[in-house]
Amino acid sequence: MAGDRDALIGMGFDAARVDWALKATGNRGLQPAMDHILEHDGQPIPEMNTVTESTSRPSNRMDVDDDDDDEDADALKALGAKAGDVEAKSIKCSECGKIFRNTALAQFHAEKSGHQSFEESTEEIKPLTEEEKKQKLAELRAKMVEKRANKAVEEAKEAKASEMIRRKAGKDMGALKDEMEKRQAIQDAEKKKREKIEDAKARAAVKAQIEADKRARAEKAAREKALRHGEAIVDSPTTNPVASTSSATVAGKDFKETRLQIRMSTGGQPYTTTLPSDAPLREVAEFLAGQILSVDVETISFAQHFPRKAFSKADFSKSLRDLGLTPSAVLIATPPGP
Repeated sequence: MAGDRDALIGMGFDAARVDWALKATGNRGLQPAMDHILEHDGQPIPEMNTVTESTSRPSNRMDVDDDDDDEDADALKALGAKAGDVEAKSIKCSECGKIFRNTALAQFHAEKSGHQSFEESTEEIKPLTEEEKKQKLAELRAKMVEKRANKAVEEAKEAKASEMIRRKAGKDMGALKDEMEKRQAIQDAEKKKREKIEDAKARAAVKAQIEADKRARAEKAAREKALRHGEAIVDSPTTNPVASTSSATVAGKDFKETRLQIRMSTGGQPYTTTLPSDAPLREVAEFLAGQILSVDVETISFAQHFPRKAFSKADFSKSLRDLGLTPSAVLIATPPGP
């Protein structure tokens, strides 16, 4: 009825739950609907067609079947004849003793508790007084407030846990990003350092090659001049022989080949050749022996004027690079005396 529905909604009950209660109790009044709401507090609201079906047809779990209606009626008649026509005013659960106003409430109790044995009872459920209604309503509201408060606490806990997880994930990602940036910065610095070293080596090598070419051209010009004038050939000193040789030696470590000018101490035409920087000094002697038949590999000796240095037989097995002759050098070859 519209009046009962408005009254229940005015008490603070949800409209959908009020509709469910009124349909489940067959619109029998305010009290049964309120009892239904209190009994089903916190339960999900079923679809209305399900409520109508369950209201009109009791569940099999209560031992009340459509097929047994006639038998139950006959039994009640027999009992009424014996007990003075006792009228059933409620339904009682035989297992727990609870009393319900109608089959809908009994059915819900059966589904919730699993109890299956019910019987009709002559015990009448008295309607609630106004004071009891207010008390039950207050209890229901307090229960709803507590439930909402508990739900809010749980939601706050879940939100806090989610926030902690999010922050931890963000912190881990930030630390990982910082570590990757740090490694990248180290790699970039190392790369720039290597490039700087390579550039310095290349510039030193080019400078050493230029100086060696200048020295070779000056020596060639001086030799040709001496030959034209019939003068003795004297090696041309460099402006700073120690520094030039030192830079040439350092830069020469990166050269794969060595250019040599070989002069005989007895005079004559100089010989030039290019050998691998890893070639031993003995190959220089073998090259010279191939040019001059009178030269013996085992007896020839070599020396440098700048810096002044004489190479022994033990140096014949050493490479041109190890002897400091790269990228270019001038050697004085001396055959054994008579």
